[in-house]
Amino acid sequence: MAFGDSLVQGYGLAKEDGFVPQLQRWLRAQGRDVIVVNGGVSGETTAGSLRRLDWTISDDIDAVLVAIGGNDLLRGIPLDTVEQNLDQIVARIRDKGLPVMLVGYRATANFGPEYMGQFNQMYPEVAKRQDVVFHPYIFEGMEQAMAAGKMDRQGGFQQDGIHPNATGVSLNVAAMGPTVLKLLDRVKAP
Repeated sequence: MAFGDSLVQGYGLAKEDGFVPQLQRWLRAQGRDVIVVNGGVSGETTAGSLRRLDWTISDDIDAVLVAIGGNDLLRGIPLDTVEQNLDQIVARIRDKGLPVMLVGYRATANFGPEYMGQFNQMYPEVAKRQDVVFHPYIFEGMEQAMAAGKMDRQGGFQQDGIHPNATGVSLNVAAMGPTVLKLLDRVKAP
């Protein structure tokens, strides 16, 4: 299951262009016979994810990718609250006996250097503390393409400038895919 917010849910995209379908296609192209379940809810915060966790992650789920926190950032939710929620989300999934992958988000400079530094350190710290697979940045593929001059900022985003378009999702999935394979390697055989 991919569990998270609108970036997981596929906000503004045709169903086949969303994160979950593109991730499933990428994994199958790597020879992995998987079904990726969409556990994304647009607008969700870490608190909302924590509340719905137990009834969302059913017994037929074998591993969970957690990508949540962007809406907490946009709403300025105190970082200690966000970090506690992330810790609890990951711990409760692990308590179910499931391997977890945590995907990082990053704050922008407009929140100030102190807030940005603390927010950006929160994800790797939670992943290390919880001993889970970690992917550093949800937009890593787009960031790499922009750094290489292969795409400008508008090229990977929808008109809102927040959510990736189908091309942006594809780049992010390709960058994240090898880490997802590490998550799948932790799944116990039935």
